[in-house]
Amino acid sequence: MPKRAIPFDNTYARDLPGFYEPCQPATVREPVLLFFNRGLSDELQLGLAGQDDASLAAMFSGNELPAGAQPIAQAYAGHQFGQFNPQLGDGRALLIGEVIDRNGKRRDIALKGSGRTPFSRRGDGKAAVGPMLREVLIGEAMHALGIPATRALAVVSTGEPVFRERTLPGAILTRIAASHLRVGTFQYFAAHGTPEQVRQLADYAIARHYPEVTETEDRYLAFLRAVAERQAALIAQWMHVGFIHGVMNTDNMAISGETIDFGPCAFMEAYDPRAVFSSIDEGGRYAYEAQPHIARWNLARLAEALLPLIADNEGEAIELATGVLDDFPLRFHAHWLSGLRAKLGLGGQREEDNRADAALGESWLDLLHAQQVDFTLAWRRLADAAEGNEAPLRALFAGQPGLDGWLKHWRERCAVEDFGENAGKPNADKARATRMRKVNPWLIPRNHRVEEALAAASDKGDLAPFEALLKALQKPFDEDLALARYTEPASGEFMAEFRTFCGT
Repeated sequence: MPKRAIPFDNTYARDLPGFYEPCQPATVREPVLLFFNRGLSDELQLGLAGQDDASLAAMFSGNELPAGAQPIAQAYAGHQFGQFNPQLGDGRALLIGEVIDRNGKRRDIALKGSGRTPFSRRGDGKAAVGPMLREVLIGEAMHALGIPATRALAVVSTGEPVFRERTLPGAILTRIAASHLRVGTFQYFAAHGTPEQVRQLADYAIARHYPEVTETEDRYLAFLRAVAERQAALIAQWMHVGFIHGVMNTDNMAISGETIDFGPCAFMEAYDPRAVFSSIDEGGRYAYEAQPHIARWNLARLAEALLPLIADNEGEAIELATGVLDDFPLRFHAHWLSGLRAKLGLGGQREEDNRADAALGESWLDLLHAQQVDFTLAWRRLADAAEGNEAPLRALFAGQPGLDGWLKHWRERCAVEDFGENAGKPNADKARATRMRKVNPWLIPRNHRVEEALAAASDKGDLAPFEALLKALQKPFDEDLALARYTEPASGEFMAEFRTFCGT
């Protein structure tokens, strides 16, 4: 019987020999399909509409790879919590191929948890059900929130145990990404390869992700600048919904500008700029407020790898790259301020308003921090206040010290904008509230709901809580009272003990 075929076009395997190790996925005992993203499959033009669950499980477990697949383990290095590891690589993942989606974009299809590779070191190359379903929930939530992210196509249970702190049911994730190129990929070939290999990798990344700089005279400097710009936009976006990545190592920073790796990440509840949930981030290196600073640090590591390409003279190359890095805080602030204005219901972006609007936003966050107010609900209830209904917002504040004064300043700022841009327009307050509700989500992956769903799936084999939560996360900006339980913050006791782990 002929193998099912997927229309692969595998440029990484074809164009970059020596940048990976060919490797076959391990055969698993009893693959069972736990999740399949049919909408994403159609978007990728995989032609799988007629396949039953058993066939899909065989395919996405790696037991029966489709025709045209070329499974490879990619090489990369990385700084992990500031310490350089010169060889990481795909220790439990395999890129099986690339496809062109219906929008003409090239996308990677990769297995995660598919067994040992030449980069596994002492690891078993496997993954567990809970962490793989977590990738689904967080990745799909980020996508629904409009934040660039890798996505899950399938999760298959293996019928085999995975031994961690305790025995867990095994699973394999199929992850879709714009690519799996990382800052750490460049670090690996800068450390182990030749300048020509770094150039070859940079040319590939430019052609794939930044073709607009191809003909630029200083294209490698332009490439660094373009990567920095996407990272500035990405991190501002995810911070505006209270997301904390948790493990922003250089091997987890994608060159494409997508969020990648949803292991120890979490969504903040009570606002705290120093919030950390990762069990291994004891020093707070990747705390909420530290994320733009860490992004700049990671970009400096990319710049180091690119120095020989930026200029023949090392001193000149350092000066040019440093200029890009020095500009990063300004670029991040621009994206942060733009998003902040939208969340505050301010559409104008006059240069003279920049400082005042930033101060208004920061004083709002200070107020939330001082009273430990839920980040997501506070923004959402501010939209109600814009429409004249302050009661839901006031209910979030204990005693309301400072709230009255802040609301007065905010309304004055709104009035200035309404007078200038919307003078005479009816229903200006309602229009502002509507705009705010489009950027301030009502529903996020609440940490206790995520943990409940994963525990039910992993410990009891019950997928119903996972499926219900996943469905709820599809429309995060639409208020639906039937889903109100998913918007409730976790208890203080839960959050005080809540920790996330690098299970993915």
